[in-house]
Amino acid sequence: MTLKFNSAEIKNLVIHKVGNKNNDEPLVLSKSESSLSDDDKLILTEHFLGSFKQPEFYQFYHESELNLNEVYVYACAAFDEPGNLYEQSRNFAMHLYRQTMHPKIKSGEFYTVYFEGIELDGELTNAIGLFKSENKDLFMQVVEDGENFGLHFDSGINLKKPDKACLIINSEREDGFIVSVIDNTSKGTEAMYWIDDFLYVQNRKDEYFHTKNALSLCKTFVAEQMPVKYEISKAEQSDLLNKSMKFFKENDSFDVNLFADEVIGHPEIIEDFISYKGDYEKENAVQIEDKF
Repeated sequence: MTLKFNSAEIKNLVIHKVGNKNNDEPLVLSKSESSLSDDDKLILTEHFLGSFKQPEFYQFYHESELNLNEVYVYACAAFDEPGNLYEQSRNFAMHLYRQTMHPKIKSGEFYTVYFEGIELDGELTNAIGLFKSENKDLFMQVVEDGENFGLHFDSGINLKKPDKACLIINSEREDGFIVSVIDNTSKGTEAMYWIDDFLYVQNRKDEYFHTKNALSLCKTFVAEQMPVKYEISKAEQSDLLNKSMKFFKENDSFDVNLFADEVIGHPEIIEDFISYKGDYEKENAVQIEDKF
């Protein structure tokens, strides 16, 4: 699955300020959408979408039924009536505020953006972006004062990448949309509120998901399991990991038996690898397909 943003354009943008509810910080809702010039839109499009270079894809879910996932419901309404993005942006912001309960979560600006011209596997579609800026950088500006130069310092948002981002692609609605998520802040318990509490998404069971899990299995087996049972040097471990990567790069499909034969080679170690795969799946609560 490939995303391209060459034709992407911001149509609507709404900014709210989401404080930490647990710390008695307020939720400040804007009165209307933000007005943007064409230059503003170009700069912000790069800022918002530039981080989705190699996205991992998710989908909204809920244990009972999908329509109980708040962000999913608000996204459906926004796609159905793009002109009412402001109303849905308030819903997004209020839902985020309700989930901002950990005392370490920082307040920040929350952006709801409607994009047109998002390309998914060669087809143009629309998307909704949800972004939050939590950290400020210190900027220095040189100011000319007559025949002298002075310095002015101020804090602001770094345009290189948003702290938290979510891109909801208007595709596969019935399965929870195609969703990409980014979290550039800390990975502590408090950081997981964006994915687990606010968005409530799960990995899509696609080729990327299966490849990622299979590679993780291989790396863990070579780095942690093999040194316990076999006398294997760091160089040999590195060689096996390189062969694993090469296998995935050169093959369009994965077959666990073919992989074991070509990469591992030794019948005794292959038997251990297949056995370890079952233990790994139970321990990590994942299912790695034998073929994909």
